[in-house]
This record gives sequence, structure tokens and C-alpha cells, in this order.
Amino acid sequence: MDTKTLISEAKARFNHNSAKAQLKDKYDGKFIVAEQGGLWKATPEFIGFLNALDDDDVILIDTFDNPVEVKREQLLEVLKATYQKVMFDWHKEWKELESKR
Repeated sequence: MDTKTLISEAKARFNHNSAKAQLKDKYDGKFIVAEQGGLWKATPEFIGFLNALDDDDVILIDTFDNPVEVKREQLLEVLKATYQKVMFDWHKEWKELESKR
């Protein structure tokens, strides 16, 4: 392999990894949800935690470290819907990026 080929392959890998990082940054903020007087991040861990609780009303710490009383089921449904939509959109865009690789 000559030097020009190596350089072009390295640039292509860098551009691809850079595009993946930008894609992650783009979608990371879309997991944030304002609901029931708090600001929440729809993560698998938080969704699983809410799912494991039995109480209808719970007090949780939001992303600003404030205790907020919420209706668990309602918050859970909003977070699940947000997570699914964001992940679907992210995956779709990621597949497009991978096909251009």
C-alpha cells in the first residue's frame, strides 16, 4: 500500500467516526423530557426503575436534582414513547451513515 492510500483510508475512518459522534450528540438531547414539573432523561435504566416501582405516586429526583412528586404510570408512558421514537430515528439515520461508509 502506498502512502496516499493509507492517508485517504485514515481520513475516511476519521470522517466516519466524527459523523457517528455528531449523530450521538444530535440525538442525546432528544431524550430529555419536561413532564409533571420536572426534567427527565429517558434512559433504559430510568425506565426500568419506574417499571419496577409499584406505587401510583412517587417522589423522584429530576435532572436538576429537585425532588418532584409524579404519577409514575404517566411518566413511564411518556418516557417509553420518547425513548422508542428517538432510538428509531437515531437508528434510521445511523443505518444511512453506515451505508455510505
